[in-house]
Amino acid sequence: MIYKTRDFGEREIPDSKVVIFKQPIFGFDDYTRYTLIFDEEIGEQIVWLQSLEEPELCFLLFDPSMFEDFYKPEITDDTEKSLGAGDYACWVVLSVKEDFNDSTVNLKSPVIINTTSGVASQVILEQNYPVRHPILEGGN
Repeated sequence: MIYKTRDFGEREIPDSKVVIFKQPIFGFDDYTRYTLIFDEEIGEQIVWLQSLEEPELCFLLFDPSMFEDFYKPEITDDTEKSLGAGDYACWVVLSVKEDFNDSTVNLKSPVIINTTSGVASQVILEQNYPVRHPILEGGN
């Protein structure tokens, strides 16, 4: 099906690339259907989480693997039951600032996607992680 996107114009998105949120993005409860859009020029570290219900609704997600020395999110049994069996991908919401050095990620509330089924949730971790963590050393 063809969808309008905020940053990439119209795109054909196959059903197999639709992500359905069981626990919506906080503050956006009415929107549950998204897709991930990768931009080869940017690389695989950043992805656009594009709403398929509202073209202007789009989030930037960041691969937190660069924080693997201290970031080890533990998801609850309830979240696992909600997402179902399969492989999981963890992304964190990226907040880009005018000065990119000041950009932050939300480590407290990652987006967990079951890559097998396409079911996702934004969860609040019980672990003590910051909501605004600089992505670059020296950032605020």
